[in-house]
Amino acid sequence: MATSLETRSLLDELRSFDKGGFFDLGHPLLNRIAESFVKAAGIGAIKGVAREGCYLALEGTKSRSSSTDISAKNNKKNPFPYLRGETNRKSLEAMVKSTGKESLQWGLAAGLYSGITYGLQEARGAHDWKNSAVAGALTGMTVALTCEKPCQEHVLQCAITGAALSTAANLLTGVF
Repeated sequence: MATSLETRSLLDELRSFDKGGFFDLGHPLLNRIAESFVKAAGIGAIKGVAREGCYLALEGTKSRSSSTDISAKNNKKNPFPYLRGETNRKSLEAMVKSTGKESLQWGLAAGLYSGITYGLQEARGAHDWKNSAVAGALTGMTVALTCEKPCQEHVLQCAITGAALSTAANLLTGVF
């Protein structure tokens, strides 16, 4: 008795996500936020692991700083002082923490931006540069607030940058 097995390539599988999506949480807004969060969090995780891989490849097993002056200075700037391209337990733990933080920030930014643009589109009945500017500014502010010690100037800079980038992306859609 022969069974008919469907063979699909990886590309076919990825294309099917565009049609149905990863999630069905009962509301398009929730689906969009969750899907954007998961996709961007995965990108953030890959970035975090790739960064540590580059440190490991470029630095090898030697420490980045040899004197205590430089290491004390680096610890103030670096929230993960043990993340320095070494193959030891502390470096692995620091990589996992760094990757988790990076994933959360990327996921937060994507989910928030996607949710705000969708909400504004539904509320205003239009998808234009104004929605993108507001969503970009609010997302930039939120991401700035996830920093260790956010200051008012940094939050404002991130809001302006987020608004400018998302507005430019919206205006350039279809140009290229």
